Amino acid sequence: MAQAAGICGVILAAGSSTRMGRDKALLPWPPVPEGAPAPNTFLGATIDLLQQYSDLVLVVAGKNVRTLESIAHAHGAFLVVNPEPERGQFSSIQVGLQEVLNRGRDAAFLAPVDRPPVLPATLQSLRAAFLNASSRVWAVVPEVSTQGTTVHGHPILVGRDLMEHFLRAPAQAIARDIQHRHREHILYVPIADERLAWNVDTPQDYERLLRSETIPAGSTF
Repeated sequence: MAQAAGICGVILAAGSSTRMGRDKALLPWPPVPEGAPAPNTFLGATIDLLQQYSDLVLVVAGKNVRTLESIAHAHGAFLVVNPEPERGQFSSIQVGLQEVLNRGRDAAFLAPVDRPPVLPATLQSLRAAFLNASSRVWAVVPEVSTQGTTVHGHPILVGRDLMEHFLRAPAQAIARDIQHRHREHILYVPIADERLAWNVDTPQDYERLLRSETIPAGSTF
């Protein structure tokens, strides 16, 4: 069984959202037309989802911390600030994972905020796979078939061993590369949830989501 005294949810939300033109954490979810009342946001809905399968949820913010704090607090999450978000997403991963360890937990879901929340059954499957795995498993990664191709999606669930490799790496590292170097310790779990591969980077991506079209798979860890 993988070591896991507790599992945190870590939402990576410190990006500048340059291509979107507005903070992706604030995009309405479920999607609604421009100007229509929004029942929730990408950030709020992701917090709500992760709380069902985590001891607590951390939101890694950057220069947008003042914008996100009211949503984070309203949904019961804790804010952590990346003081230099311009270093890239991996630096936010390191900030979030260090806080996970500071709070005495040994595992974490890593969820970028630029993706709609996955189905609840997906997190349930990832958590069960991780907790029932051998000690040689350092992380559980979902894989999904989309457009005839199998891709690795998000969120992923990482344990302490892989966390420590992430934390020892330079801030300019790429999480995917570290993961691939230790692929013998990664458990890939096939899951039928197309949301795992959705990536919303531009207004056009969000418009396709609004029209319930499949968004092409984006980059992965």
